Amino acid sequence: MVTTLDAHIVQTPGIAGGQPRIAGHRITVGQVAVWHELMGWSADEIATAYSLSLGDVYAALAYYFDHQDAIELAMNQTEQFVQDLRKATPSKLNQRG
Repeated sequence: MVTTLDAHIVQTPGIAGGQPRIAGHRITVGQVAVWHELMGWSADEIATAYSLSLGDVYAALAYYFDHQDAIELAMNQTEQFVQDLRKATPSKLNQRG
């Protein structure tokens, strides 16, 4: 039996860092959560801006609230990775003078 969330949310190792995402898209559940929770976008605004169905957006939000700790941990790890990478490889644009 396929549940509603299974039809909307997928998690594939190697794609989007293995983070849960909307099926058929590269948009992660974490991105949808940030747009909704931190940026204050409505589900309708997210769906329109990214050509998603409302079902996709609401499924992503439901998944986020059911797995909030794990998703926030993954987002924090990604942010830390980016910061470490920036420190290890300084921008050549900033080196111009």
